[in-house]
Amino acid sequence: MDERNLDKALEIYSAMITGKEVSLHNKETKDLYELFYGNSEVYDIVTRMLKKLGLVLCEYNDSIFITAGEGNRIFGYTNDELKKMLGLRLNKELYLMYFLIYTALLYFYKDSASYQTKDYIRLEDMINEVSERLTVLGGDDVFDVDDENAESFKAVRLLWDGLPLILTTDSERNKASRGSRTGYVKLCFNFLEEEKLFVENGDRFYPTDRFRALAENYFEEYKGKIYTLTGGAENAGN
Repeated sequence: MDERNLDKALEIYSAMITGKEVSLHNKETKDLYELFYGNSEVYDIVTRMLKKLGLVLCEYNDSIFITAGEGNRIFGYTNDELKKMLGLRLNKELYLMYFLIYTALLYFYKDSASYQTKDYIRLEDMINEVSERLTVLGGDDVFDVDDENAESFKAVRLLWDGLPLILTTDSERNKASRGSRTGYVKLCFNFLEEEKLFVENGDRFYPTDRFRALAENYFEEYKGKIYTLTGGAENAGN
C-alpha cells in the first residue's frame, strides 16, 4: 500500500466525517473528490474504512457524503439521545418527529428513479402532508391484527390530532415547540437544518444535496411497508 494514498484516503474520510462537502463543485474539496474517483487504491481504502465503521457512502450531484448505517451506535443517535437533543419527553413525541422527517422525504421523493420537481416546502405544506398521510394510516384495515407498528402509529395520530395548528400568543406562533403542529414542524426543520439537510429562506425550506443523497440511498435500500402505506410507489418492497 502506498503511504501517500493512505494519507489521502484518511484526508477524504476526515473531511466527510467532519461534515465537509466533498464535491466537484467545492473548491476546497474538489481535489479530494477527483482523487477519490481517480485513484483506485484511495477509493478502496476509503470504502473499506467506511464499511468497517458501519458508515454508508451516498453520492449525488458530483458530491459524496456519509451517514451512519442502520444500528450504528457510535456515529448514529439513540432514541434517548434524540429525545434529549429535541427536548422531547415521551416516545410518542419522538415517533411523531420520525414521521415528520419521513414525510419530508416523501414530499420530494417520487419513485425509485427520480424526485418530484419541487424545490422547497413551506410549513403549511408540511402540516397538510402530515395530516393527509396520518389519515391514510387511520383505517383499521391498514395494519394486520398483530402488526407491531399499529399502536405506535395510533399514538402518533392521536397526538397530532390533539394539537392546535398554532399557539395562541403572537410571540409563540412560529416557535419550535411541542405545543402545536406548527411548533413540531419547526422543531423538525431546526433539527434537519442542524444536520445540513435543509436550509431555510423566509418561510421556505430547501433540501440540500446532502438530503437528496441520503434520501436516494434510503429509498433504494430501506423503502418498505410504511413507504407503501403512506403513499409511496406501489412496488415498494416489504
